[in-house]
Amino acid sequence: MQITAAVAHGPHQDFSIETVELASPRSDEVLVEIRGVGLCHTDIAARDGIYGLPYPLVLGHEGSGVVIAVGQDVTSVAPGDKVAVSFSSCGTCRPCTSGRPAYCTTFAQENYIGSRPDGTQTMLTNGSPAHANFFGQSSFASHALVTERNTVKVDTELDISLVGPLGCGIQTGAGAVMKSMNCEKESSLVVLGGGPVGLAAVMGAVIQGCSTIIVVEPVENRRTTATRLGATHAIDPITENVTQRIMEITADGIDYIFDTTGRTEVITAAMEAAAQNATVGLVGVPADFSVNLPLNIVGAMQKGLTVRGIVEGDSQPQLFIPELLEYHAAGRFPFDSIITTYPFSKINDAVAAQERGEVTKLVLVPDA
Repeated sequence: MQITAAVAHGPHQDFSIETVELASPRSDEVLVEIRGVGLCHTDIAARDGIYGLPYPLVLGHEGSGVVIAVGQDVTSVAPGDKVAVSFSSCGTCRPCTSGRPAYCTTFAQENYIGSRPDGTQTMLTNGSPAHANFFGQSSFASHALVTERNTVKVDTELDISLVGPLGCGIQTGAGAVMKSMNCEKESSLVVLGGGPVGLAAVMGAVIQGCSTIIVVEPVENRRTTATRLGATHAIDPITENVTQRIMEITADGIDYIFDTTGRTEVITAAMEAAAQNATVGLVGVPADFSVNLPLNIVGAMQKGLTVRGIVEGDSQPQLFIPELLEYHAAGRFPFDSIITTYPFSKINDAVAAQERGEVTKLVLVPDA
């Protein structure tokens, strides 16, 4: 079928709104009409070549919408269902079968190669491949072809167009605090970076009952938003000494450190204020994939420090996305309050607004 998609033709180039051809669903696939799709830094990094994907390329990995058609083997969703679309996983490797699909052993092939895992294409433009299947969806489009595994049926009064960010960025931040690190009640947490992932972590920390929630963020309006969402303290790393301020706030040091920045100097400053048996969770991706985090071995031993990488907040999307929507319905997870919507045709304006720091979380919706 013919659909509309935002196509990337090269690094640092504007997206081009074009008509492309989308394949019909296979037996395990689902056709979704996209009602909203989050704009994430990962999409822009992919457009600009950080993953080495070929062009032309269709991105987008935080889609939500309505099921239009399903393959013959699909049983969990049906045409007319409202759905969120999350990351893809194989379903057969040990992490997948043990409930940890974010650590799927073929995660890269499922999400990052610009085609289905078997190398077949889902989109064509002018008869040639438009590389797609990004995160098993490529939802910068009017419609997306996804699999049953990464499609989550949702029951919510919230506008379905706003649900997409739960499929990646929001579940990553909230899951890191609620699942990966499982922050204890009355514990202290510092969140490094006040973007959408960091703010989701703040909301998750409130649900967990953390008594001290510190956000380190240089942009004033993000610090203000973090405080509104439940942060007890906000530190400006430009004008304040991060280590010193954390120690002033906590006295005995911080129990949990969650980094969304990928900046080693920021992580190190927070780690210097780590409490005994502290946990450090890492989701921030540095611009240079070869960057290493300095870690003093003896110091880590003496403090009993745990440092762990986190993917997708250790989420099982089929379980965690409905859980987050239940918290939202109860007024305890107001993730929609950080969202600004842009018409899909204005995707390049949306990217520019995000780069200028004018918005917190962007969602593209169909043009009126």
